[in-house]
Amino acid sequence: MNDELINGFKNIRMVDNFYQTSSFFPMPTTLIATLDEKGETNLGAYSLVFPYYIAGKDYYAMVLCCRNSSNTCKNILRTKKCAINFIPADKKYFKEAVRLGYPGETTEEKMKDCLFTLVDGKRAKENSENKYPKIIKEAFQVFECTWVDTLDNAQDDKVMDEYKGPYHDFNGITSEFGAHFILKIDNILLKPKQYDAVLNGVKSSSFPDVPVDYGYRDNKNFWYTKQKKAKSEPIPKSKGISLDTVKYAASRIDETVKFTDDACAKLVKVPRVFLNTVLKGCVSWAKENNVTLITEKEMQIIQDKRSKEKKK
Repeated sequence: MNDELINGFKNIRMVDNFYQTSSFFPMPTTLIATLDEKGETNLGAYSLVFPYYIAGKDYYAMVLCCRNSSNTCKNILRTKKCAINFIPADKKYFKEAVRLGYPGETTEEKMKDCLFTLVDGKRAKENSENKYPKIIKEAFQVFECTWVDTLDNAQDDKVMDEYKGPYHDFNGITSEFGAHFILKIDNILLKPKQYDAVLNGVKSSSFPDVPVDYGYRDNKNFWYTKQKKAKSEPIPKSKGISLDTVKYAASRIDETVKFTDDACAKLVKVPRVFLNTVLKGCVSWAKENNVTLITEKEMQIIQDKRSKEKKK
């Protein structure tokens, strides 16, 4: 290891599990529910689960990184179903998550005397003929997901004792020991307090108290910290774009659909990087409704429509 200082930093050697062995990387604490071979719900603790497809696709998705020998991996390969449960910051819940993350136990062994309450999710309520993993009642948020096995041609991956390759690049079995799963989000379930905040506006008390997890660091402990009170920081007014900039972009977005100055004025708070996307959406609405001139009135209709879609 090189002890030389580089402008106040030291370069550390990267080793396996670099995100926790060679660095301090804050992560979410989740419990992923899957179905074992008997159709029983298994819970596994995971922090390497992050948003993957967030816009521009016909679905939204998460990515999960896990050991390919884990029960979670085997169950997803078999059933393609899981539920990502986000648990609140409570010492007894984190202690249980650490226990549920211990490898090598069967579902029966692991889930015996489990602290959490398992209940049906939205998929089970809507489709009683199929079996789905149960969700954790104590969670503040749950993503019900389905593995998109066709990405990276991973649809033929099966449960095996060991994997010799060839391996996929980003979905399915990706190495001798690892797996990645692109998980289509079927439903996002929120507790009423967080649901109301998303739809009606957040305030400091709206944010759930969540554990921020730093992983298995020192051969003895998992480490986490509780979130303190959420604080807001207004977007600088100087970051908005000028009316002239909006007018210039709007005048060139389409040959047939035009915008009045009042309509353009309603877009000055749109971040510059998203302006063309927003304008194209306005043009699409105009053409669907046989409108060739978008005034302040039409712009308000468009914004109201988008607001209702977000609430849905």
